[in-house]
Amino acid sequence: MRKIVVKQPGGLENLLVVEQEMPEPGVGEVRVRWRASSLNYHDYLVAIGAIPVAQDRVPMSDGAGDIDAVGEGVSNWKVGDKVMSMFFPDWFAGRASLESPTVISGETVDGYAAEYSCVSAQSLTSIPDDYSYTQAATLPCAALTAWRALVPVGQLKAGDSVLVQGSGGVSLFALQFAKSMGAYVYATTSSDEKSQRMRALGADEVVNYKTDEKWGRTLAKMSGGGIDHILDVGGPSTLTQSVDAVAMSGQVTLIGILGGRAAEVVLPKLFFKHASLNGIAVGSREMQNDMIKSINISGLKPVIDKSFQLDQVKQAFEYQVSGAHMGKIVLEY
Repeated sequence: MRKIVVKQPGGLENLLVVEQEMPEPGVGEVRVRWRASSLNYHDYLVAIGAIPVAQDRVPMSDGAGDIDAVGEGVSNWKVGDKVMSMFFPDWFAGRASLESPTVISGETVDGYAAEYSCVSAQSLTSIPDDYSYTQAATLPCAALTAWRALVPVGQLKAGDSVLVQGSGGVSLFALQFAKSMGAYVYATTSSDEKSQRMRALGADEVVNYKTDEKWGRTLAKMSGGGIDHILDVGGPSTLTQSVDAVAMSGQVTLIGILGGRAAEVVLPKLFFKHASLNGIAVGSREMQNDMIKSINISGLKPVIDKSFQLDQVKQAFEYQVSGAHMGKIVLEY
């Protein structure tokens, strides 16, 4: 079997395809034949060494495939079941604690850029009905982050307004989830072409942040006083604008650091808007199962930009860095 490993000190040139013997599942484990993965910004940081990992760590926090073998003591899965991974394989339910979200797929433990691996039977969920492996592989990180921001944290209800920023995976999933639940969706993007595509996905209003430096204020006026739910993906490059755009008693949920790791915010604006500022990272198995139930009802399908083969992982990350994509980039194997 083949897998990708990260050689230290990292860098795309140190992502190598290696071969190993087929692993055998232990007690409480299943062996999964992984068929697809998808790229997230977290995976890129691991690949280039910005997030240090152990030598020969298998990257990629997303995976979808089918169960190939079942270890002793496993009763919840059988050979042939279609499954997908969890970003936090040990966080099953409840609020995040100091213990629950410390094991991270593709970082502190091996991820899913492998044809086969053995994992705990508790660290998987089913994939949505009528989903391909490739479609399912886009969900565990990006889709679950969007779901958690809007539903468990945001308590989104029909008629609320939502702002998504850019056309990456989390933002497009948030757009689709929000529309499926009856929200009015605003979006920002960098080009007229992407603006048209986002409108086709359901965005009600789109603002080009390249041509409008004060797009936060523009959106506040456009929405008649501010937006209820804002998913901030840029951190320092977008947070000030997000605070300008948020409604009275609205919330800004921090889900990304595309603009860097440190940000400044004018605190009185938050105070006098009575707005909340939340930080989240993906979610639990319980949230993932709830998201799958919603997808099965709504029929939502992910936006996939381009597919690569396992041994094209370097080219896939280079394409991700180019910013030319809209939606998810996937590996198929």
